[in-house]
Amino acid sequence: MRTATAPLPSGVVDDGAAMEIALEEAAAASAHGDVPIGAVVLVDGDLIARRHNERERSGDPTAHAELLAVRDAARVAGDGWRLDRATVVVTIEPCAMCAGSLVAARVERLVFGAYDPKAGACGSVYNLCVDPRLNHEITVVAGVRAEAATALLDTFFAGLRAGDRSYP
Repeated sequence: MRTATAPLPSGVVDDGAAMEIALEEAAAASAHGDVPIGAVVLVDGDLIARRHNERERSGDPTAHAELLAVRDAARVAGDGWRLDRATVVVTIEPCAMCAGSLVAARVERLVFGAYDPKAGACGSVYNLCVDPRLNHEITVVAGVRAEAATALLDTFFAGLRAGDRSYP
């Protein structure tokens, strides 16, 4: 079930505009106690999916923004499970589970904001998207609006450390 916070715009969306939408999604995640990570999927410049983390909301450990957006995009694209013309834009570097799903879906490009030095799998801890041993490699663009993505995360975790009851 799609739970995007706003309608999908039509027309060509560039990486910067797509990241702005991903940041909006990330903010929506923190509003219901989830880590503020947002993701969008573009196919041929058209935004076809937008999601945010829903692990706390759904009780599903796999409900990461990237996975939810890729699932929605596969349904919308109508090409089965292959997203070979897709760009996934996410506010933080994907973890191993999410990076693996992007490779499995044959995503063409990944654009992310901030690196994740603890769990990142697209250049930080691991580099699954460009591992030549796998059956597909993804073009990776890092650092788009990294400061804004980091600020959302810092604010969220500062609230947790301070005992803010609006967080889980």
